[in-house]
Amino acid sequence: MFDVKKIKKDFPIFENYKRETGRDLVFLDSAASSQTPKVVVDAMDDYYFKYRSNIHRSAYNIGEQATNSYEDARKTAAEFINADTNEIIFTNGATDSSNMLIYALEKKIEWKEGDEVVTTILEHHSNLLPLQEMAKRNGVKFRHFEMAPDFNIDYGNLDGLINEKTRIVSMTLASNVTGAITDVKRVSEAAHKRGAIVIVDATKAAGHMLVDVKSLDCDFLFFSGHKICGPTGIGILYGKYDILNKMPTSSFGGGTVEDVTMEEAKYSDAPFRFEAGTPNIAGVIGLGAAIKYLEAVGVENARKHTQDLVAYAIKKLSTISGVKIICERDHLKNIGIVSFVVDGVHPHDVGEILNRHHVAVRGGHHCAIPLMKALGVSAISRASFYIYNEESDIDALAEGIEEAIKIFS
Repeated sequence: MFDVKKIKKDFPIFENYKRETGRDLVFLDSAASSQTPKVVVDAMDDYYFKYRSNIHRSAYNIGEQATNSYEDARKTAAEFINADTNEIIFTNGATDSSNMLIYALEKKIEWKEGDEVVTTILEHHSNLLPLQEMAKRNGVKFRHFEMAPDFNIDYGNLDGLINEKTRIVSMTLASNVTGAITDVKRVSEAAHKRGAIVIVDATKAAGHMLVDVKSLDCDFLFFSGHKICGPTGIGILYGKYDILNKMPTSSFGGGTVEDVTMEEAKYSDAPFRFEAGTPNIAGVIGLGAAIKYLEAVGVENARKHTQDLVAYAIKKLSTISGVKIICERDHLKNIGIVSFVVDGVHPHDVGEILNRHHVAVRGGHHCAIPLMKALGVSAISRASFYIYNEESDIDALAEGIEEAIKIFS
């Protein structure tokens, strides 16, 4: 049995919030950043208070302990997505991963006239903009999948979009707006038949569903730690080792080289060639602890729980006149998001009134302005669910929405 009340006790913010306000915190914004369990903060504190030192450089005891903890987290992250340890690069987060990757691919690929890159209308700006700018710099045609009526990707033009001119296909595994889980494997198969590189933004999916890079058959994949119960400022960039080892790095400095002369440098093999300078050691250790925590809870258990919450939320909000639900309505294909608009009430106003009920949701364009335009709205309200949410949270959400409607009617 999935015991939400027991899980909630692992997250001190809920008890602390109630102590300070006298009210329960209804946190429905995990798509922006999830909450952090105490075990993650404890792991980071242990590093700072018990073996604070740099990594890969020291022969003394606490230096070796720091290095071992850091590399153990790399192993944990690799197993989490069914990758090899040397295919995991630690970054500052998904945005950093995306920019680093696109910069390296831009230098690696020999661009030719007529080359194309493909993405989707569902993309977050962190995946869209680096690719868009790279295409401009190199005179590359920029193409994308449109949205289907179910708020997923329209695969009807798959063979037309991905062809012999396609060099890169970059797409999200799950939309941070509509919650729709995309068919990456299908797209990967079509892309690889034509020799294209496949990049997957798993930022909303990782930790919310099982992610297997070998099953997806993607060449690269990235996600952030702060959306899977980990700390901010840390992320994962996965790449197939054979490709990584042939790619140039975009950041240079200590820890990336085997030998240096005044004229040139010999760079280390992946992943170390991509991790210049002193990294976010505590963040990496915290991310490793977060992954272990989620594995103990069970990612499949979390997935089933959020599916049930999506189904309940859609049913509940559908009864409120004036609310238009904008999300993947099949809860089995939804990552845990129910977005909506309220007639006559701006999403920012909805968020403010919900805040009076101690309900936290996100209102805005969600770093997906092209998708907002495709939906015909400037902004949208988004409720996103995770392991510490329960049906009573959705009841509180509905009550707040009904009050907003009364105030603005």
